[in-house]
Amino acid sequence: FQVVTTGNPVLDYETMPKSFDLQIFVEDTAGRTDLNVLTVHVTDKNERPVFRGNMAIQTVTIYVLERTPLGRIYQVDAADPEKAELKTNFLWSSFQYSLLPATVPFLILESGAIFSTKEFDYEKDPHSYFLNITVTDPGGLNSTKTVNIKIININDEVPYFTTKQRIYRIPEEQSPGTIIANITARDPDDEGSPSRLFYSIQSSDRYFSINPATGVLHVTGRIDRDALPLQRHPNISVIVRVEDSPSGGHASEMEITIMVEDINDNPPECNPFTFRREANENTAPGTFLLDLRNYCKDIDVDPSNNQFNFTGLSGFGSNNFALESTASGRLVMTESIDLENPANLGVEVYSLTVRVQDIACPNYSNMIYIYIRIKPVNEFFPVFSNLSYEFNVPEITKVGSSIGRVNARDKDRPPSVITYSIVAGGGTRDYTNIFWISPTKGDVKILARLDYETTQKHILTVQASDQEKSATASVTVNVLEVNDEEPVCSPNFYSFQIPVSLAVGTNINGFRIECQDRDSDPRSFRYFINEGNVNNHFTFSPSAGSNSSRLILASRFNYESGFDTNWIYRLHVFITDDNLLSARDKATRLVKTGTVTLSIRVIPNPTTVIATRPGFTVVTKRENLYSESAWYVPFVVTLGSLLLLGLLGYLGFLLATWVCTSCPPAGRVDGAPLINAPEKKKPKKEVVVTMTKLNTVFDGEARDPVTGKMYEFNTRSGARRWK
Repeated sequence: FQVVTTGNPVLDYETMPKSFDLQIFVEDTAGRTDLNVLTVHVTDKNERPVFRGNMAIQTVTIYVLERTPLGRIYQVDAADPEKAELKTNFLWSSFQYSLLPATVPFLILESGAIFSTKEFDYEKDPHSYFLNITVTDPGGLNSTKTVNIKIININDEVPYFTTKQRIYRIPEEQSPGTIIANITARDPDDEGSPSRLFYSIQSSDRYFSINPATGVLHVTGRIDRDALPLQRHPNISVIVRVEDSPSGGHASEMEITIMVEDINDNPPECNPFTFRREANENTAPGTFLLDLRNYCKDIDVDPSNNQFNFTGLSGFGSNNFALESTASGRLVMTESIDLENPANLGVEVYSLTVRVQDIACPNYSNMIYIYIRIKPVNEFFPVFSNLSYEFNVPEITKVGSSIGRVNARDKDRPPSVITYSIVAGGGTRDYTNIFWISPTKGDVKILARLDYETTQKHILTVQASDQEKSATASVTVNVLEVNDEEPVCSPNFYSFQIPVSLAVGTNINGFRIECQDRDSDPRSFRYFINEGNVNNHFTFSPSAGSNSSRLILASRFNYESGFDTNWIYRLHVFITDDNLLSARDKATRLVKTGTVTLSIRVIPNPTTVIATRPGFTVVTKRENLYSESAWYVPFVVTLGSLLLLGLLGYLGFLLATWVCTSCPPAGRVDGAPLINAPEKKKPKKEVVVTMTKLNTVFDGEARDPVTGKMYEFNTRSGARRWK
């Protein structure tokens, strides 16, 4: 029989008992047994050193940042199984450490500390090292483990641009999004892997932008080479920045220049595009009218793009005008224009168009509109339709009436404005002008009443003027006689007394009226009592055909029977001038009537005949009736009256004060008492009041200089009213 180890667990001197007592029990087939003790002593054996920690179970990976200063990067931990204690203290450890390969920039000390011997650069040095660490005990046994050292890259490199081009040329007016350049850069830290760089434009730029991830530079704003500031400075400097971190990283900058080139993108512009010029008719051919080049320009910067011509003169009447050359733009007349020519009748403005066009492609153009007004020249004198005019006007024609019209024209086209005026004639002793002519229409009107008996004919000189030239014509106004004068009798009022017993046929008190009429024959007078002749006691003889007639008692008074009751007769006598007219003419012809008023008192059987006629007082009142439009007349009269009354009252007050202080009381002489003397009766006087209403006659007409309205006026009183 053999005693063997099971191997589970393996005998270990350092960790297990140093001896084992095994009881061996033996039994034979006969059933006899025996028991004995077998003592097994475990002896110590030199074993290989063992690594402790992570190295005992795995390959240790050590990470070292690049640019890390020289120094310890790891501590190897190993132990000897024969020892009860760990052999890690380099002061008393008997282990020896070594590493392979020997060329690596690392070393290991006796204490097991691994040190780096250089400062690593990730971009230049290997990124990983594998070190074989061997630990050997004094007995020569060793163990080996692998340590992997990885160099960790850090952001320690500045990115750099790989794009070499610095100047780019682009035409203006590129659409947004157009790619100008693809800016590229590299970061040494990203060697072997895609770079993670960030692009930006440092300078403030309104024309371009850059993709922050790809570095693609493209157009974002309008690039107009013809506008400021590119007009003067066509080169745009852009500073591009590349960073390896959106914040706090390394960065590089590069300046690129973008040169903007001009293109023909603008048509010629004219300011203004519409021109208005004037030329006199009959202007000589070749006369210069307008230089279009002074008003047009092309704002393209490049001279090859801003040249233009003038072409295509067209429009109504363009055959009368021409351009000297397509380059000059000078417009001249080619033919003289006569407005009186039937071919030009009604034409005052010629409408022309001219095209201003680029010489360079794509030949942009604009239209110019020219309006030329042909100014009429006053070449002809006005001509009256008649050499003389004759108007027959009744003398009773109302003031302000039109009595005729004159008419003048001239051959100028368009027709000139004719102004009419009276330059001579038409005046009388009382009125400077009794005629007025409408300045625009030629209507002749009367400003004052015509009087055949004063002037039978007026000869006027009328002028027609077109402001430069004038002509005159004679106007004869024949005043036609009309029965417009009333018979005027003397006396026109009489008052007397007659006895009741006066004999029939008696010429009462020898009364006779004498009448005259400026425009009627004395035989045309007819006398009749229109009112007040109660019971027809009175008549006139002769009753017609004479300018003198007597008042006759036609019948006796009869008061006793009650036939007569009136003792006072007021007779209204009418004197007409129609005695010579037939009954038919009386109905159509104008008849004028004069009036005489008689007051007759019948005396009942007087005992004493008073030879003298009774005294009477005639009070005449005159009232001037003004038009409502002459409001200022009563206002001025009222104001003046109030001022006069106030002055008179003040003077009366002063006089009364002076009398009271200076004179003794009236009615006493030497203290004698006052005696009431009998009043002496005054003979009664008959007061006859006549009232004559004077209607204001407006015998003049004029135009108000402020409002331009026509008004009528009385040449004697100055009263006015709007027409």
